[in-house]
Amino acid sequence: KPGEQSHPKEPSSSSQCMHLAVVACGDRLEETLIMLKSAVLFSSSRLCFHIFAEDSLKPEFERKLKEWPSSYTKKFESNFYPITFSVGNAQEWKKLFKPCAAQRLFLPVILKDVDSLLYVDTDVLFLRPIDDIWLLLREFNSTQLAAMAPEHEIPKIGWYSRFARHPYYGPAGLNSGVMLMNLTRIRSTQFKNSLIPGGLTWEEMLYPLYQKYKNYITWGDQDLLNIIFYFNPECLYVFPCQWNYRPDHCMYGSNCRGAEEEGVSILHGNRGVYHDDKQPTFRALYEVIRDFPFEDNLFQSLYYPLQSKFLDTVHTLCGRIPQVFLKQIEKTMKKVYENRVIVYLGANHRY
Repeated sequence: KPGEQSHPKEPSSSSQCMHLAVVACGDRLEETLIMLKSAVLFSSSRLCFHIFAEDSLKPEFERKLKEWPSSYTKKFESNFYPITFSVGNAQEWKKLFKPCAAQRLFLPVILKDVDSLLYVDTDVLFLRPIDDIWLLLREFNSTQLAAMAPEHEIPKIGWYSRFARHPYYGPAGLNSGVMLMNLTRIRSTQFKNSLIPGGLTWEEMLYPLYQKYKNYITWGDQDLLNIIFYFNPECLYVFPCQWNYRPDHCMYGSNCRGAEEEGVSILHGNRGVYHDDKQPTFRALYEVIRDFPFEDNLFQSLYYPLQSKFLDTVHTLCGRIPQVFLKQIEKTMKKVYENRVIVYLGANHRY
């Protein structure tokens, strides 16, 4: 049946790196570089960056990445792509929501040789190794082909449950700012839909779906993903809120239990909070990672300045729960320290 195909459970092992995709247009160059920096700082496996950017941004991306120390540049490779849309009207896609955001919908079509991929928005920061979220691919059952977090934890105050005029996944919808995808499965699946009685491939479905719902969607490509998984819920793996932690999880009071227990794993600073004074806790994390000198001590030049900055945020609801933001990053830095110092010394010690 459409959408119910059985697939091999394990992702392909042919790739030698973890694939990370981002789409950067307009003024998102710095945000994207800080996101990539957080990925490289904490991850232990090799990374393959897939950067979709306007032509005018590519030279600056390349220049900035080459300035990073060789001890870090050897941990990743960068691949650049122009903004392209394989079906429909390119200008319509570009204007769907934020500039070029709809590009993420076309990743399975463009990256034909990539088996699995983590897509993130430019305003994301990794507070633990990508290796850890990458392992969630192994938890997919035979029909799941993508993973996202809910848009809201409390449906009665959620945007989709109150205002959406189109179908959406689950009781509160999905947030697409962090999306783990098995591209091989996506390419081979026939998706149930509201267009025809039979199934459609991912590429066949995108533009007709947009045409049907374009007068009803507010959040662009995220709404289209919600519509797709409304009709194909068996295809989605839902991961908890600490993997896509946003201001909504603390600005009205703490409502992400996973982050309270384990700490924030991936920080998503939507609403522009890295660049204004509305959520200083989020801005503090962004600025500390931005300003961290690559070769310095993580605790001395990142963790301690972060603690100091957090003292100035206690007047906000997010700032009153610093342990939520600090717990995972402290654990991660200890692990990085052990890998770089203790293991290295142990391997070279002469008895």
